[in-house]
Amino acid sequence: MRYDLVIFDNDGVLVDSEPLANRILAAYLTELGHPTTYEESVRDYMGAAVHRIHDLVGERSGQRLPEGFDEEIEARTAAAFARELAPVPGVVEVLERLVTDGVPYCLASSGSHDRIAAGHRATGLVKWFGPERVFSAQDVGRGKPAPDLFLHAARRMGADPRRCVVVEDSPLGVRAAVAAGMDVYGFTAMMPAERLGEVTGLFGDMDELYGLLA
Repeated sequence: MRYDLVIFDNDGVLVDSEPLANRILAAYLTELGHPTTYEESVRDYMGAAVHRIHDLVGERSGQRLPEGFDEEIEARTAAAFARELAPVPGVVEVLERLVTDGVPYCLASSGSHDRIAAGHRATGLVKWFGPERVFSAQDVGRGKPAPDLFLHAARRMGADPRRCVVVEDSPLGVRAAVAAGMDVYGFTAMMPAERLGEVTGLFGDMDELYGLLA
């Protein structure tokens, strides 16, 4: 293994949550009078912290989202996760190989700690990610595409950022990893390769990932 730490994004990389989360977000924004399609939600918000939703809606409409928006979207998303969420196919096998080979890993997500925990309980991934391996945009001042979250994860895990690799599926996450000085592999299951930007490499199936990392 040529890296000292593997940092996973969560939504869309570990848990197959992006279709669910973006469907719910698009519907809720539309309900609030900000018409948004599923495709627009993926384009504008995939991989982003919740403050980006507030910022973009404010810029485009001149209006503020209602008080309690964050709590309501969290509740709707958590309910859908409990009913429907599954791990990304093949990711458990990647985690098993990292553990067998003694390679440190963690996750760094734009999602809140509550959302991460709900998804991991629903999918069984909580077994692989104790609190010491979970980092959220809530832990830092700025979410992706700022590098703060990835640098925070590396610091907490005791790794040199130059010896870290990030596994991402969103343009914002790729930009954050590059800004942090880390290699980054782009997962193209949902996002077209050309939108991911300056990646170290690309893969479309989790079966390919370990070979790239090693």
